[in-house]
Amino acid sequence: MSLRVAACAYPVEAPADFAAYAQKQARWVEAAVEQGAQLLVFPEYAAVELTSTLDAAVRGELQRELAALQPLLPNLLQTFSELAQKHGVYILSPSFPERDAESGRYHNRARLHGPSGAAGVIEKLQMTRFESEQWGISAGQTQRVFETPHGIIGVAICYDSEFPLLVRKQVELGAELVLVPSNTDTLAGYHRVALSCRARALENQVYVVHAPTVGALPESLALDENHGAAAIYGPVDRGFADDGVIARGAFDTPGWVMADLDLAALAKVRSDGQVRNHRDWDQPAHASAATTRNPLA
Repeated sequence: MSLRVAACAYPVEAPADFAAYAQKQARWVEAAVEQGAQLLVFPEYAAVELTSTLDAAVRGELQRELAALQPLLPNLLQTFSELAQKHGVYILSPSFPERDAESGRYHNRARLHGPSGAAGVIEKLQMTRFESEQWGISAGQTQRVFETPHGIIGVAICYDSEFPLLVRKQVELGAELVLVPSNTDTLAGYHRVALSCRARALENQVYVVHAPTVGALPESLALDENHGAAAIYGPVDRGFADDGVIARGAFDTPGWVMADLDLAALAKVRSDGQVRNHRDWDQPAHASAATTRNPLA
């Protein structure tokens, strides 16, 4: 079974109002669908460019911006739900700093929208220092994978991808694709996520789809600078690219990066690859090997 996946290197901008933002999303989705995309991946926090539509008195203070963004969330979700239904595709919409109705805390949440109009919620579990110490975004509590006609899909939002056990839990639940939406403001940040994506693809024999924000929005406290390259990675084994890079776009260049993913090839390499990282993860030696700390002059 083949699946055409599209990863977005998304240019942050300053839409004048929500209508302009929605039109931008429609253009981007339509461009990917015209190229045959069936699963579209938008980056982490790309929805935060909506702060440009807020009253000037609100902008420039993180907590006021967070509160003022909340009324826009229903329209955001409706926009992507309608686009998924209209085009008959799956869309991972940009993550949003969403206030939980019960706790009052903010969480970094994304949605995987299906052609039926249904959407699954994904929460970021491991927060960066900026999120927890300056922005006041709290860690989520639940990991989910989603069963679709195109395979089982997991999502690791940005920093989550840097923790092998978080992604491994999704693979243990059957994930064949792991989507990694990211927002990084330094070259080091981008490389941390990109290298982690490649490592997760190698060690789990899984497809990993990386979608970053790119460009600059100086007036935004959260999206002032953005670096990255959209990419799609796979196992480093027979039948796949020798370096694991299936497709990768130009650095800091907006656009879609696409690839046709073969889930049968993934199953084959897991069962009969040169190595069996997916299977051997849980070999007894990993758990039973003695570990000691020894002095050495």
